[in-house]
Amino acid sequence: MIYPEIFEQKTGFDKIRQLIKNHCLSPLGEEKVVEMTFSSDFILIREQLYRTHEFIRIIQEEDAFPADYFFDVRDALQKVGIEGAYLTEKELFDICRSLETINKIVRFFKPDGNYPYLQELASGVVSFPQLTKQIDMILDKFGKIRDNASPALADIRRQLIQTANGISKTLQRILRTAQSENLVDKDVAPAMRDGRLMIPISPAFKRKINGIVHDESSSGKTVFIEPAEVVEANNKIRELESNEKREIIRILTAFTNQIRPEIPEIRNAYRFLAEIDFIRAKALFALNINAVLPDLDNVCRMDWIRAVHPLLYLSHKKQNKSVVPLEITLKQHSDRNGTGVILLVSGPNAGGKSVLLKTVGLLQYMLQSGLLIPVEERSKTGVFTDIFIDIGDEQSIENDLSTYSSHLLNMKFMLKNAGPESLILIDEFGGGTEPNIGGAIAEALLHRFNEKGCWGVITTHYHNLKIYADSHAGVINGAMLYDRHLMQPLFQLSTGQPGSSFAVEIARKIGLSEDVIAEASEKVGRDYINMDKYLQDIVRDKRYWESKRQQIRKQEKQLEELSEHYRLDLEKLESQKKEWLSKAKAEAEHLLAEANAKIENTIRQIKEVQAEKEKTKTIRKEFETYKKGVRGERFTENESPAPCPVNRSPFAVGDAVRIKGQQTVGTIIEMKDDLFVAAFGTIKTVVKAGQIEKVNGGRFSVNESPESYPAYHSPLADFQMEIDIRGMRANEALQAVIHYIDNAVQCNAGRVRILHGTGTGALRQIIRDYLKTAPDVRRFYDEHVQLGGAGITVVETTIHG
Repeated sequence: MIYPEIFEQKTGFDKIRQLIKNHCLSPLGEEKVVEMTFSSDFILIREQLYRTHEFIRIIQEEDAFPADYFFDVRDALQKVGIEGAYLTEKELFDICRSLETINKIVRFFKPDGNYPYLQELASGVVSFPQLTKQIDMILDKFGKIRDNASPALADIRRQLIQTANGISKTLQRILRTAQSENLVDKDVAPAMRDGRLMIPISPAFKRKINGIVHDESSSGKTVFIEPAEVVEANNKIRELESNEKREIIRILTAFTNQIRPEIPEIRNAYRFLAEIDFIRAKALFALNINAVLPDLDNVCRMDWIRAVHPLLYLSHKKQNKSVVPLEITLKQHSDRNGTGVILLVSGPNAGGKSVLLKTVGLLQYMLQSGLLIPVEERSKTGVFTDIFIDIGDEQSIENDLSTYSSHLLNMKFMLKNAGPESLILIDEFGGGTEPNIGGAIAEALLHRFNEKGCWGVITTHYHNLKIYADSHAGVINGAMLYDRHLMQPLFQLSTGQPGSSFAVEIARKIGLSEDVIAEASEKVGRDYINMDKYLQDIVRDKRYWESKRQQIRKQEKQLEELSEHYRLDLEKLESQKKEWLSKAKAEAEHLLAEANAKIENTIRQIKEVQAEKEKTKTIRKEFETYKKGVRGERFTENESPAPCPVNRSPFAVGDAVRIKGQQTVGTIIEMKDDLFVAAFGTIKTVVKAGQIEKVNGGRFSVNESPESYPAYHSPLADFQMEIDIRGMRANEALQAVIHYIDNAVQCNAGRVRILHGTGTGALRQIIRDYLKTAPDVRRFYDEHVQLGGAGITVVETTIHG
């Protein structure tokens, strides 16, 4: 239940509705905006919110969503239901183009895509691709009946062209004769009157041409004569045009009769188109006000972080002003499970209390109408069955109601109908009458609302209500903050303590006499004044400690991030350590197996030569050489090792190598630690020792060079100077461009082009955001307008020597 009936006008939702209508593409979507209503169905609300959220992603990430030809053809479909009626060319053309749009949208939401809620909406929608093909066979690209729509029509139009050509030739001949006799000017041409070609001539010479005078100019200086020779031909033209019209009506009637059984399914397709138009409009409006999808949670009905009034935001945005966001929380008390919480807000006039109340009412109503709201994504929101609001002056001369009487009638209605699932919003609770009795009635009403377990936000200035909130579970105090030194409101909500009205301070600010202020203070008593000051001090201290708490939270978050960063680094190091140990173990096992094999082979050879000294010495020498090779030693028997650390790498500059698993042979031209620069033909690459192996003993022979091995073929050899990403999804296009720019840098391309098209500009923006961060991109800009303009981005990359 929503109360009162003018709830939307009171909260400003009527303006929200109009702003969304402005984003619609057709009357189909506009009617859906008008039909948009408040709902308490949790599942329905979640479905509507997620659909809008998914469409925002489409707007931001996709560049090819079909948004053309959103036509309202319901009147034409209604006409089809009448026997004998037929669709006009324009109606049929609009149906064809809009059905093509529906077909594209249905295909866009393929079952395995990334938009499950919108895919569910599109599932089961019949888009009639065959029907649009049939219409294309009847209508041309301009929406006119094709000549070949039927054999009879083709014959009629052929005769029309032949007859018209004959008339034109006859008139030209007559006109040339008249011009030669100076009856008409040289620049005169045949003119059309009432669908018949005629010759314009001066009235003085009208008897010189045999024919019928049909018309004259408004000045009377020209008459239009139909020569007798073309009268019959013009009559034939009229007859053929009538035949053409009848044949077109016959074709359209036959096609209309053919699609009449499909009308129910076609109407369903247009209901889908209306829903898409509606969702698209909601998504565009959400982007305008920075609205997001909050966390739906019925336990914590309201935990809004940085909530903003959307109309106030748009108004301030035009003036380049910012809006102070609100932190609003209504959580169930642990001792009152299943019942609500009422926030009692106090503070100075013009301090933002009414704006707070309207923000709560408008955002909650928007949410339960299926609209995203301007809060932070981590905010929690719930669903209420009823929303009641009492705000503003409802004095009625017609009904003989004062402002206070009107408020009491609203309280009576709320008291009767509100419950644990209701949200009540009351501004200036108890105001409008004598303060003592007004405050007492307000306290009694607040007690009843609290007993009923209502949820609510209530603003007031009454001290007795602040005291009640402090001493009763289910009601909490809140204050709109005020800077006592600058004497201006901060428009920030603080919960837990009541606020001061700052009446004395505001009186001093506007220049009221100190005598008046002192006398007023004396009348209310020092205790009252001191209590107000204590409240101000409490609020000030709370603000101080709140800022400290925020600083601590920020530092804790930074520590958590650093801790997580170090933890990930340690895990990475541990993983690398395990990998290195595993690799070393495998290499050791391989060396051990080779050594055992070599030892066994050496023993076998010694046995075979039967201990001949020279042979045995040679075999032992070969074994010692092998041992040195295993140890990585590079000095001979007569050389001493250098005092510096020995280079134990099995490779040296000039060695012939190839990448493991490849046939292409190159040469090591530079080395540092475990990294080697190898040249494969004209291509240089950096490799690790474990990635390469020696070829032909490690050196090229006199008659051997890298060119004698199969040529190294790099994928960069086929590098193109431009890439076309039109039609790709955002993620696919970004990956393709990242890979392409890397190749461009390796090839020292210098200048390349990216073809992304214009569209909505989303794809262009994503690519340019990446290019801003790419280290080897010097600059980028639009191509010349004659070569593609904003549809092509030219990129200049760093050229490495």
